[in-house]
Amino acid sequence: MALDVVDLRSFYAQPLGMVARRFVSRAIRARWGNVTGDRMVGLGYPTPYLGVFRDEAERTLAFMPAHQGVMYWPTRGPSLAALVETGELPLPDASIDRVLCVHLIEMSADPAEVLREVWRALSAGGRLLAVVPNRSGLWARIDSTPFGQGRPYSKSQIIHLLRETWFTPVGWSEALYLPPVPRGLLLRSAVAWERAGASLGLPFAGVHIVEATKQVYRPAPVRRARLMPALEPALGPAAAGARVTTGEMRCDAG
Repeated sequence: MALDVVDLRSFYAQPLGMVARRFVSRAIRARWGNVTGDRMVGLGYPTPYLGVFRDEAERTLAFMPAHQGVMYWPTRGPSLAALVETGELPLPDASIDRVLCVHLIEMSADPAEVLREVWRALSAGGRLLAVVPNRSGLWARIDSTPFGQGRPYSKSQIIHLLRETWFTPVGWSEALYLPPVPRGLLLRSAVAWERAGASLGLPFAGVHIVEATKQVYRPAPVRRARLMPALEPALGPAAAGARVTTGEMRCDAG
């Protein structure tokens, strides 16, 4: 079940949420170091991670699913957030350069439909960056955080989903090695947890962060050729002396 926007905002206002935001933001920024002049959209609940890009991107919009609700963003100035149906984004074809998905894929009833709609809105060579809970991680096993909601994914599952929806994965990283326990000692040692997990390649990171590009020349569905319907044989000219019968009418040639 998807969380309400109020629950998501409340999580990121807590100490554990602030730590999660810090490390996930760092991983996102490491993959997207330069977005100057790009048109960017965040889908799901992306606002904790979009602010860093606002001064670089040509435009930055936050789209939130109708079942989740929407909040005003940014806090100052005109709102750049909107409530949308994720299967029907209010965007023209090939109009966006980058899409950031957070708290979206794992919450979607039909993630393939959502990703195909993202593919439609992305420009040729456009980039998708998805933050998805790790099926093997501790965060997916504890439902007191947003990363413990919905369906978590293994690395092979998310790669399969992306390829099925015409994306090509090009980069991979992970974050949140810290156990999702809001205790002072653990939170103070968060940096050590993150460094140790990343350097040792431990398998229990809280989230996958996968980058993919739009595959422009996607496979087209094969359609069976339509066969011409079988035609009834046509009668040729009647031979001399032949009798042709149609219904009750008879006619003798000659």
